[in-house]
Amino acid sequence: MADLFDQSSPVSQPLAARLRPQSLEQVIGQAHLLGPEGPLTQMLSRGHLPSIIFWGPPGVGKTTLARLLSQHIEAEMLTLSAVTSGVKDIRGVIDQARALNARQIRTVLFVDEVHRFNKAQQDAFLPFVEDGLITLIGATTENPAFELNAALLSRARVLPLKSLNASELSQLIDRGLDARTIAPNARDALVDAADGDARRCLGLLESAMDLTQDQIELSDLAHLLGAAVRRFDKGGDQFYDQISALHKSLRGSSPDAALYWLARMLDGGCDPLYLARRMVRMASEDIGNADPRALQVAMDAYQATERLGMPEAELALAQAATFLASVPKSNAVYTAWKAAKALAAQGSLEVPNHLRNAPTALAKEMGHGAEYRYAHDELEAYAAGVNYFPDALAGTRLYEPVNRGLEIKIGERLARLRMRDQS
Repeated sequence: MADLFDQSSPVSQPLAARLRPQSLEQVIGQAHLLGPEGPLTQMLSRGHLPSIIFWGPPGVGKTTLARLLSQHIEAEMLTLSAVTSGVKDIRGVIDQARALNARQIRTVLFVDEVHRFNKAQQDAFLPFVEDGLITLIGATTENPAFELNAALLSRARVLPLKSLNASELSQLIDRGLDARTIAPNARDALVDAADGDARRCLGLLESAMDLTQDQIELSDLAHLLGAAVRRFDKGGDQFYDQISALHKSLRGSSPDAALYWLARMLDGGCDPLYLARRMVRMASEDIGNADPRALQVAMDAYQATERLGMPEAELALAQAATFLASVPKSNAVYTAWKAAKALAAQGSLEVPNHLRNAPTALAKEMGHGAEYRYAHDELEAYAAGVNYFPDALAGTRLYEPVNRGLEIKIGERLARLRMRDQS
């Protein structure tokens, strides 16, 4: 680790840069990769470093790990940023790699934001990875399965990096404090504001250290933390992970967790109308006829959000989330609808004559509507034995009510009517 008072470290460097680990042992976090049984530890113990894709949120050490791994295998690290580089830049670093290879020096090519490269740019790496000219280490904040070519993924190992936890961030703070101290409540606030991002943590710490020569107090952080925001990407993996967590909390009948994820997404800047629309979907997908009120509650929350905006509508969203999470669940409508769409996609089966419209004399002569039985004229408004499907699908069952909520009664009625079909 660089000494804060080392004169060789430029004083203009940010604290995060000055504190970059100088060995793998100094890395804070990522124990799942660097622990005794971690994949990186196992690879390095065999002297082998394959091409790797580091996948994780900002500020968790992707670039630092790439540099330290390069040093460990005594390779030269060349870097590209997919934000600013093109095919010409790729050719340039490949030429450098060839020159290094001629001198018996291994090359690690680190590509930051590798998901920003298009298919052609990603494909440009393949022959050089395959023939061993370069070991590719890519860094991405996006899900590689969605953003990277299958051909590139097949030649690299994806290793997920995790946000730093509170204990790890606290270690980082201790490393950066030099001769100063920090009040416990200020430390907690700093850890909370960093939200798992080491770079953000050290940036805030450095700003706080500029304000005091002694102990850092919570008051020193007040104006710095006022602008701090939670990590939330409105179109990336964290967004979809959090909406997935909200959906699964509602489906799993956990109103407390549903409120938490709702609050997290609103706190992160998610469009409240998006959340309201998703809850309308959840009301039908996961509750359906077990409690039809769920759809109305979700629609009411959507309308309140649309008409009132925030923060007035936040309680309507919370009310909808807790109601949807608390009532009986059924996916019977969702399952039946998927099956119906699959059947419809198989072909255009003819409408049986007795179900056809007969608005003209010709249609009646052709038998349209013949022998149709008007359900309201029969017992329980049910014409027993009538087939409403195309003939080839007669007897098909799509909707199977579950034994929860109102669907218990729906299921009992349908079972009773089907018994009449058999008589």
